[in-house]
Amino acid sequence: MAKPEVEFTPVSSVEFTPCDPPIEGLSEAILARDDESDAVTRILKFEPGTDTSPNGPLRHDFWEEVFIFEGSFVDQRLNKTFKAGDWATRPPGMEHGPWISETGAKMFEVRYYSRDGAGHE
Repeated sequence: MAKPEVEFTPVSSVEFTPCDPPIEGLSEAILARDDESDAVTRILKFEPGTDTSPNGPLRHDFWEEVFIFEGSFVDQRLNKTFKAGDWATRPPGMEHGPWISETGAKMFEVRYYSRDGAGHE
């Protein structure tokens, strides 16, 4: 089934739940999911003081597009701060993170696979 059709709806109507794997202070609100393709649209929330370093850097087999709309965090690998208004497009296999957010942050994120289902070439 494709992502559901949803007319404008307040984000506050979607519950934040712990991410998998769980990291203290990191949660997500799934806005839409396509169970067949596993494409996901979500809000990712960093509470103040969140540190994702226990999970180390990430790599995954899907495309990821993110837009920070509130707060900031430090990418520990790059030693660089990213803040509201910054965005990224990550192809499958791209290394990113870990992060620490002293003040908290929220990101809008879309994850999807290529049409042919292939990962990073």
